Parts: sequence; C-alpha cells; structure tokens
Amino acid sequence: METPDKPRDLLPQLKFDELLEELQVRIDAVRSTRDRVHRLLGAVLAVGRELDLEQALRSIVEAAATLVDAEYAALGVIGPDGRTLSGFHTVGVTEEQIARIGPLPQGHGILGELIRHPEPLRLEKLSQHPASYGFPAQHPPMSSFLGVPIRVRDQVFGNLYLTEKRGGLAFDEEDESVLSTLAFAAGVAIDNARLYEDARLRERWLLANAEIAHSLMSGSERAAALDLIAERAREISGSALAAVAIPLEGSQALSVEIAVGMDAEAHRGLVLPLDRTLMGLAFSTTAPVTSGDVGHDERICPEPPRFEGLGPAVAIPIGTSEGGVRGVVLLSREAGRAAYSCKETEMLLGFAAQAAIAMELAERRQDAQQIAVLQDRDRIARDLHDLAIQRLFATGMTLQSAGRFIEHPEASERVLRAVDDLDETIKIIRSAIFGLRAREPTIGSGLRARLVQVAGEAAPVLGFAPSLRMEGLLDTDVPCEIADHVVAVLSEALVNIARHAHAGRADVALTTDGREIRLKISDNGVGIPAGGRRSGLRNMAERAEQLGGRLEVSGPESGGTVLDWHVPLPVTQPL
Repeated sequence: METPDKPRDLLPQLKFDELLEELQVRIDAVRSTRDRVHRLLGAVLAVGRELDLEQALRSIVEAAATLVDAEYAALGVIGPDGRTLSGFHTVGVTEEQIARIGPLPQGHGILGELIRHPEPLRLEKLSQHPASYGFPAQHPPMSSFLGVPIRVRDQVFGNLYLTEKRGGLAFDEEDESVLSTLAFAAGVAIDNARLYEDARLRERWLLANAEIAHSLMSGSERAAALDLIAERAREISGSALAAVAIPLEGSQALSVEIAVGMDAEAHRGLVLPLDRTLMGLAFSTTAPVTSGDVGHDERICPEPPRFEGLGPAVAIPIGTSEGGVRGVVLLSREAGRAAYSCKETEMLLGFAAQAAIAMELAERRQDAQQIAVLQDRDRIARDLHDLAIQRLFATGMTLQSAGRFIEHPEASERVLRAVDDLDETIKIIRSAIFGLRAREPTIGSGLRARLVQVAGEAAPVLGFAPSLRMEGLLDTDVPCEIADHVVAVLSEALVNIARHAHAGRADVALTTDGREIRLKISDNGVGIPAGGRRSGLRNMAERAEQLGGRLEVSGPESGGTVLDWHVPLPVTQPL
C-alpha cells in the first residue's frame, strides 16, 4: 500500500516550477529585447534612407516616439548662436493644440538645460528639476522626461525630447540606451541630408552660372543678363526681393538697374551713394554686408518706403577687388524668415564672382567685335581715300584738261558740270570717310550722370546727400536742350533748399515715359514763407513755359515743399 507524499518530497517539484517560470521570464525578456533591437534597426534604416533634411527630421522624431513608447516627442534644432532653438518638430501634438499653446519653445527651462549640458537627461518628474519653468496655458500635462543630444560630426545639431511614457511608467536605462543609439544614427542621417542638400544647391548655382554665361556669350544685352542674375539669385536663395545696382560712370553712386520680386517698382531707378547704404558698402568694401531687419536698418534711406514686410537682407558684390566690382546684388527675405547663413553667403559670393567673370568675358568679346568693326571701317575709309577719291580726282583733272580742246559751247559746259559733280562726289566721300573714322561719344556725358554730379556737388552745401531716383530712357529720349534745362532746374532747386529750407532731407525723382519728362523735388524744411523772394521759382517756371510745360509748387501738411516741374518731349515722326 502506497503512502501519501511527504512535504519534503514536494520541494524538488516546486524548485523545478520556479526554474521554469524564471526561464520563461528570461525568454520573454530576450524576445522583447530582440523585438526592440529589430525596431531600432528598422528605425535606423528608415532614417538613413531620407535625403531631404526636413523629412529626415520628421522621421527621427516619429521613430524616437515609437521606440521608447512615448506619447509626445520633439526635436529641437539649435540655432546659430548655440543658445536657442531655431526649429522645432513635434509628434503627438496637433496643429490646433500648437496654435493654442502659442509661440514655439526658444530653449529655456529643461530644454535649455540640455542645450547647456549636451548629455542624456532622464527625469521621473519634470516639475522636480530646478530648471523647470512649468508649461504655458493650453499645454498638455507632462511628467516623465527623457532627452538626448544629436551630434553631427563634432557639433551638437539639436536635441531629442521625449515625454509621457505610455502606461504611466518612467523611462529606464534601456530607453536611454535605445534613444542614444537612435540619436547617433540620426546625426549620420542629418549629415548626409545636409551634404546632399548642399550638393543640390551648388548644382543649381552652377546651372544658373552656365545660363548667365550662355546668355551673355550669345550676344544678349547687359540688362537681360542682370535681370537673369537677379531672378536666379532670388529663386535659389528663397528670397522675396532681388535688386542689382551698377556703378554710374564719373560719380560715387550706384544705379539700381534691375529689381524683381516684392515692391520691385519702388527700387528701380534709385541712385544710391556708396556710403551709408547696404549696396554701397558692399561695393566699396568688396565684401558681403548683411542686415537682420532691412526695414529698420539705419543704413537704409526711409524714402521712398520700399522694404515693408521684409526682414533679413544681404548685399553681395558682383566681382572681386582684383578683377574689379561690376555691381551689387541685394537679396531680402520676408520678415520672420531665417537670416542668410555663412554657407548661403559663401555660395552667393561664388555665384556673383562667376557672373562677373561671364560679364567680363562678354565685354571682352564685344570689345573684340567692336575693334574688328572699327578696323574694317578704317580699311574702307582708307580704300575710299587712296583708291576711289584718287581715281575720281584724276578723272576730274582729265575732263578739265580735255574741256579746253572742246570748241562746242554746249559740250564744253556739260564737261565742266561733270567736273563740278565729281568735286561734289569727292566731298561726299570725304564726309563719309570722316563718319567712318569717328568714335563713340564720351561715356558719362548723359543726363543721368549729369544729375548725379549735380546732386553730389550740392551735398556739402546741404549738409546731407539728397536721395536721387531716375526712371525711363533719360539718356536717349530726352534731347540735349531739354536736358540742359533739367540740370539747371535741379541745381537751382537744391541751392534754394540749402539757403532757405533748413531741411534735413531732400528727395529728387526724375522720370520719363517717352512723352513727358517730370522732375519732382521735395524736402522736409520750413516751406516757402509768404511774401518771400521767388526769383528762383520764377526762373524755373519760365524754363518750363518755354518748353510748353509747367511748374507746380505745393506744401504738404507734413511740412516742407514739393516742386513738380514737367515738360512734354518732342514726338519723333515716322519716316
């Protein structure tokens, strides 16, 4: 008969069950670790495949939230100053919630702690950390926290922030290890995306340079090339405005020839001094000049208003000090956009330098063509002089001597008329020879250059440089006689402002549409007193009346005086 099991007989069975349970727990832990490693490897591969930087950052945040089972995740990009955040990518917070919360974090509190000390930070309670500032209104409640830095090469690019591990648990060492591994892979992926982005950007600049060079070498006008430079620079740099200014011959000033984008019309035709302006400083120093807020920069003349809604700006010289600066390109982004980085400025400098080389090559090509034309004209003139005129002269002498042997009066008269005709023909050919050998008129004698010279000469007397704006085909549509009157009127007006107005600013605008020329001069002085001498104004009015125009004088409510002198231009009749 069998006896019941004694208690000591059950001990081996209980120990065996405990061993089985422990083994099962370890198997489950191994499986969990295996699954997590697989997810980590999958996340690393997914992040590494992204070449677009913004999409790569988004993938990193999403992978981080999934790997550590966090409800909220964010990636903060550290700005150029190394102390604040310039970008913020989130997961778990909707667009509506972000709008209700308000401005994105700038890097204060716990976020700033990770910027100042780029080491992994794990907290069970956010509120218990000394650097915790709390949350703004409408912000979701958050308790547990895990943050790790993302390094790109030897530089900290940004930080990963994870909060609220699901199930109310706290982040553990394994979470920190997994997130640190992902951060390392993210640094490699971000570096690859940056390099790819730089390569594509450089390719776009090279293609733009090739397009400009092809345009210039194929015989396009300089204005078309400058317009292409402005348009491509604006597109590739993501700017809202691009303007190109070139130096005026014989003066210390720049003329804005091309402007594209926001409020472009307000920039075209402006004449800017080389000092106290962004474009002038870039031209004189042959180096980039930047502005954080072009709308409130002291180096920008407030009149006419032309930078409303714009923020960061950069002026880039076209050319180098060794080869000569051929102009300046100004770029500006909308207010609130990122400033132009050092890398962007470097690429813009390279683009502008290549554009200057293309312009120089085109000019050399045009010079060579001009020399060939002049040489051909000299050859034609020499042949006409040495061959045609000598033959005609010899023929005339022969006819003249033969006329003495002709007894018939009518025949003798006809021979003499033929000799006279030969003399007239010789005079015509000599006139044509003189025209072939004539050279182009001296550069810098046009109306634009003359007005810049008058404004420059008036600056010491005024105590400031008047702003000058010119639009239209002033050097071609305005006859010399009317141009002389315009110069005289401007000189008289600036002298009057210096003597009587006590002004701190004077604005000059000269425009033409081919049918009329209008000179508008305004100042912020004391205005024209009642009963004062008006001889200067009378002279200006008489000049306008002689040409069929008018002078209008007004005093705006804001103070000062406005002179509006306008005359019609002669209409060229078609042949």
